Parts: sequence; structure tokens; C-alpha cells
Amino acid sequence: MISKPDMFKVGVLIIVGMCTLVVSGVAGAEETSSVSSIDVNGPALLALFESTLVDVIARTEKSVVAIARVRTSRPGEVFNLEPRLDPFGGLAERSITPQTGDPNFFPTDYGAGVVVDSKGLILTVAQLIGEESEYYVTTCDRRTFRARVVAADPRSDLAVLSVPAEDLQPITLGNAALLKKGQIVIALGNPYAIAKDGQVCASWGIVSNLGRKAPPMPTDRDPTGKPTIHHFGTLIQTDAKLGFSSNGGALVNLKGEMVGLLTTLPVATGYETPAGYAYPVDETFLRVLNHLKRGEEVEYGLLGIQPESLSLAERASGLQGTRIDRVVPGTPADRVGLRGRDLLVAVNGEPLYDDDGLVLAVGRLPVDSKVTLDVVRDRRRFQVQTVLTKYPVRGRKIVTAPPQKWRGITVDYVSAVSSSPEGFWQFPRPTDAVAVVAVEENSPAWKAGLRPGAFISHIETEAVTTPKVFYQVAAKYKGPVRLRLVPDGSENYQPVLIIEP
Repeated sequence: MISKPDMFKVGVLIIVGMCTLVVSGVAGAEETSSVSSIDVNGPALLALFESTLVDVIARTEKSVVAIARVRTSRPGEVFNLEPRLDPFGGLAERSITPQTGDPNFFPTDYGAGVVVDSKGLILTVAQLIGEESEYYVTTCDRRTFRARVVAADPRSDLAVLSVPAEDLQPITLGNAALLKKGQIVIALGNPYAIAKDGQVCASWGIVSNLGRKAPPMPTDRDPTGKPTIHHFGTLIQTDAKLGFSSNGGALVNLKGEMVGLLTTLPVATGYETPAGYAYPVDETFLRVLNHLKRGEEVEYGLLGIQPESLSLAERASGLQGTRIDRVVPGTPADRVGLRGRDLLVAVNGEPLYDDDGLVLAVGRLPVDSKVTLDVVRDRRRFQVQTVLTKYPVRGRKIVTAPPQKWRGITVDYVSAVSSSPEGFWQFPRPTDAVAVVAVEENSPAWKAGLRPGAFISHIETEAVTTPKVFYQVAAKYKGPVRLRLVPDGSENYQPVLIIEP
């Protein structure tokens, strides 16, 4: 039987073994020295573990910044004033409002961010972005910059800011897909705005779980309470202590790689408030980040079904997957013949266990992705393949990259045009077409009478069903071009419009 002191030594040896891999740069566990060769000296072993933490924090904290959001004041409005005492203990008069960098300055909201480009691009959470606000970024060396929002995506809850700096140290991105429960991680954040001077706070712990779901928080605008992909099971859970509003900080491994972006999204009354959560740095994360760095909209795939959870009796019998409640006409699911009551059991070879798993498996893929679905119908299992259309992301998107246009026209997928705040596809729509979402005034298209809300099915005699196809076909024509429109029931409907160059 092992005594408590021996158990403690074994535990420390395990930690030191992990640290030794990082410090020595050994690639595999096979090359690790046996624990018997290490002098079992408690204080020395703890000192080695401590030095590993100190080294990782010192290398990574330079890439973590403090972010302050300040709501723009309106005429006659006074806020953000903190009391200050004079040398005799009385209330000092303040002639001006405290500015960023002043010890008495408190922003409207605060959080953290990570440097993702040496030329001033900062990644943070989209929840930090507000209306009528200014943003200030303070770096580890206490420099403060005014920041602008490059892009924000509510579906992933990620946003990118830009500051006028050319010498920042980007963080090294890791791979959250390699994480295991029990791995040691370090959290670097800005809890309670303590780190508004740029000196981030650090804590360490282990990976407690993976693939956790943010708790739903229904609102009038979103009755489901699941606006992000993280509500369907992406989150890293850690016992590393995180203070309120550590949003946007870094979760790093012992190699100094960021494996997660800290979030306080799941913290709600009745849930695990002592736990910390992070968005995983995975394939979807990197795809979203690349689009946001360029100021582009992030697009997500849509299959076009309403899933339904299996009954308790079905689960008890060992059945797994999610049943189809209904199929939306004209969507990819409808095109390959899926029906209500079909059972979906896998997406691209990955098994499904519930309806949230289906939403996550499909929803994190980009638009136009090819997917293979395993279906069970009447006890017969078969596969179908289809190409996803575009999911209508709700929430406040910020896009600064100019959209692609042709003769003043901007088009999008029909599925991306939401008909109401409560849902999409609430009325019959053309499916073999593209939707006109914007027309520049006084452009050739505007002068021809084309307006947002129209649906274009053909350019000359060629069918156009996606924006990519529309712009490819349109680029081939130099002179006047005929566009065929889908009937919309209006009095001013014209079946064909001629767009001049």
C-alpha cells in the first residue's frame, strides 16, 4: 500500500515528467527518462515545475493584451466618473473625464485579446463588440492604442481588431484536437479589468472535459437560446481559475501554444461557475480566423432539416442518431430525397448521438461543402451525398472587406435571406436562383430597374444557383446582358432585365 507522502511524490514526478518534455524539447514519450533516474526531492521537483510555468507564461504573455470598450457619450450624458479624494480626504473636483491609462478610468466593458499578426491584428470575442463604442488595446509593455473593428462573427463569437503597431508578438496557435482530459493548461486573461495596464493575470489547471455545451439562454429574438456553434458542444472545460470577464484571453499548453480562447459565455446562474471555458483552436476556429483577418463574412453550411431527438425507449434500445422531423423544400436535404422520420446516424463517417451533434457536424462546415450522410429508413441503412447551402447567421455581423459586385449587383444564397427574426424559409422561395441583396444607386443594374429582394435564375441562357456561379458567368459578358428573374407576384414584376455595361 502506497503512503500519502509516496503518492504525493509520484504525482509530482508525473508533473515533472510532463514539464521535462517541454523544457528539453523531447518529441515523444518513448524518449523520456524513467522516473527512477530523477532525484525524488519534493522542493526541487516543485521548483522545476514552477520554473516551467514561469517560462511558458513569460513567453506567451507578450501576445496577450487588455481591451477596453468605451461607449460613446451622447450630448449631456455623463458616465465613467470615479470618486477621487484630495490630499485632505475630501472629494476632489474633477475638471475632465478620466482617459484611458488613467488609474481612475473604468471602461464600459473590458476583456482580453491575443495578437494573431505582428502588424496589429488582435483576436477577441465578439460579445465584447458593442454599439456606438470605441476600443482601446493595452499591450504587455503598457502601450495603449486606439483600435478599430476589422470583422466580427456572431456564430463563432470571434472578432478581430486592428491597432497601429508593427512590432507585436503573435501567439503560437496549437491544435485543440490533440487535447486530452488531465493535460495541464495555463489561462492568461484580464479578470475584473485588473489587467487594464496590460499586465495579464495567469492561472493554471487541467483540462477537465472536452466538447462541452454552452447553456442555452433564450431571448425574444432567439427563442432557442443557442446562437453560436458553441451551444452545440465545442467548449474546452478547465479548472484553471478564471475571473469574471476573462473573455478573449488565451488558454495555452505547456509548449506555449494557444489551444483555446477564453470565454465567460457559459457562466450563468445554476451552472458551473467555478469552471473555466475556452473556444477550441481547431479547423473551424482557424477557418473563421482567416476570414476575419481579411475583414470578410464567415459562411456556414446548411443542410435544411429540422432534427428531432430520439425517444427514451429508442435510446434505451441502443438506437443512436437523430430523427428528421421535417425537410425544408428546395434545400440540399430535399434534393437528395431525405424524408421526415428518416434516421441520420453519421455525417462524413462520424457517428451522431443527438440532434445537437447533427447541428454541430453540419453547421461548422463551410458553405458548398460536400457531405456524406448515413441514413436509416425502414431498417435499411444507406448513404447519400449532397452539397451544403448557406446558413442564415443571425446577430450583429461586422464585415469591412468590400463585397463582390457586378454592375452594381451584390447577390447571395437564397437560403441566407431570412424572412423573419424567428426563422427562415417561412414562405415559398425559388431554390434554383440567387438573391439580390444590394444594388448600388445609379449603377447599370439600378438604372435597369433591379432592386434588392429580386431573385435571378439565369444570365442569358445559363442557370445561376450560387453566388460563385453567378459571378463566374457574369464575368464572361462584356456588352448588354439579359437577366431572367423569378416571378415575385408584384405588379412591377419584369421577367427579363437588360443590364448595360
